[in-house]
Amino acid sequence: MNNQMDWDFFFQQLAAGMNIDETCFYFSDDPNEEEHYLGYLPQYDKPYWVGYCDIVGGCDFKTAEEMVNAPIFDGKSLKDRWSCVVICSIEGLSYEDWLEVFEHEPVNPQSDEIIE
Repeated sequence: MNNQMDWDFFFQQLAAGMNIDETCFYFSDDPNEEEHYLGYLPQYDKPYWVGYCDIVGGCDFKTAEEMVNAPIFDGKSLKDRWSCVVICSIEGLSYEDWLEVFEHEPVNPQSDEIIE
């Protein structure tokens, strides 16, 4: 199974806060496959969060855009390193199960197209 998610699809889910909390991933270019976490908790002023990154104790962000562009993964942003992201789980489910079980935000609001 390819646990690589299309960037536009991922960002759309993240920006919408759409069933994306507790996303666990690692970078394929990391020989230790160290896991990182990110998520969205709408009850907070800074609802976007990242754990296990360059910032000890993790960090929080006001917007999805701010989070994905922060240079917090070996001095690079999540967006810059996206081609190396391997999804382990989302919302406690395997990537495959998450795709099947949860509703997702369409990438193009005028269509129902879901890009995996």
